[in-house]
Amino acid sequence: MNKRMLIAAAVLSAFTAACSTTQPGMNGSDPMAQRAAINAETDAALTKLATQMPSSTEMIRRARGVLVFPKVVSAGFVVGGSYGKGELRVHDKVEGYYSTTAASVGLLAGADSKAVYILFMTDESLQKFRNSKGWTAGADASVSVLNAGAATGVDTQTVKRPVVGYVLTNAGLMANVAIDGTKITRLDI
Repeated sequence: MNKRMLIAAAVLSAFTAACSTTQPGMNGSDPMAQRAAINAETDAALTKLATQMPSSTEMIRRARGVLVFPKVVSAGFVVGGSYGKGELRVHDKVEGYYSTTAASVGLLAGADSKAVYILFMTDESLQKFRNSKGWTAGADASVSVLNAGAATGVDTQTVKRPVVGYVLTNAGLMANVAIDGTKITRLDI
């Protein structure tokens, strides 16, 4: 095993350990505590998005369903990955809980946390997501990630896109980010 592969394996092991030691209630065996923790983090994430990007409230209001991952943790050194838990809300009611995972290879080092919001703007895109056994952004649907420059207002072209998204870090809304390849799976909690 060469040095680069050994480092990558160590980073992925550390990342996996970090994902399993997040907040109380998020990984315990008590499903009710897990759901309550995800609900609270989702509420906080939606409030933060509305504060930083006021036009997002109109997009969320128009969406048929909103999938929110309040804390997606990414880490890596050459080889990396990300993981988070979230929920699907339809008409402001929780419909289900989901996990998101992604892997990456390239020039990367470090760790970060971000919130990911996926808005299903049409009934068809929401139904396709609901019917999937595992949904992958970019393969099952193209997700147009909105940024501060493009999403200052809701226009007819934006609303006509079947699936749109936002990515928010502690520094604010991320521009020019892609979530293609992100795998989303329903959780049994």
